[in-house]
Amino acid sequence: MPTVLITGANRGIGLELARQYAADGWTVVATCREPGKAAELKAIGGDVPVHRLDVDDPADLDALAAALNGQPIDVLFNNAGINIRGASIGDIDYDGWARTMATNVFGPVRVAWALKDNVLASGAKVMAFTSSKMGSIAENRGGSIMYRSSKTALNMAVDCLARELGGQGAIAVTFHPGHVRTDMGGPSAPVTAQESAAGMRRVIAGLTPADNGAFRNFDGTPLPW
Repeated sequence: MPTVLITGANRGIGLELARQYAADGWTVVATCREPGKAAELKAIGGDVPVHRLDVDDPADLDALAAALNGQPIDVLFNNAGINIRGASIGDIDYDGWARTMATNVFGPVRVAWALKDNVLASGAKVMAFTSSKMGSIAENRGGSIMYRSSKTALNMAVDCLARELGGQGAIAVTFHPGHVRTDMGGPSAPVTAQESAAGMRRVIAGLTPADNGAFRNFDGTPLPW
């Protein structure tokens, strides 16, 4: 069976991805910052190992990479992220902006590079990243500068990663998961976590090398940079 590794798998979209992949018989490797508090994740049942991973902590990543040494990962889903609210440039919490960039950009790239050999050893060789259309410069409406800029930077970083690893067969893509009804998206968001996860899984299942570097909506629609 193919293997998926999901970061930030203890809630929201990450949790739903873990549920759906496990239900389809995939080998699921889940990570989160506090496995001891991940009751819903552990309730999925089956053999779903839950590893500690704070993507901001290189020691956590070193331990994870060591634990997974030699294990192929068909889909590496970099889902973990944060959103520290701030509407305008005048509202910026610069320490918060730095944390946002660290978690939303440096963390996913660090994870992808640390586990690239696992991905390249697999059949699918997919690296997926939860971005946002709020990172699209073409669709920018202003505000939320900390979150927007982190997702714009992530898109560029993944495009660079796609170019660097594409020659080895990797397919790296970024997703706008939709405005999802989660703790981050709020209770009135129009898209459920189930719909978002199912949509991204369908897109991933149909990826080809020609899609390397793509930026997609959760339903597969291409998004402008």
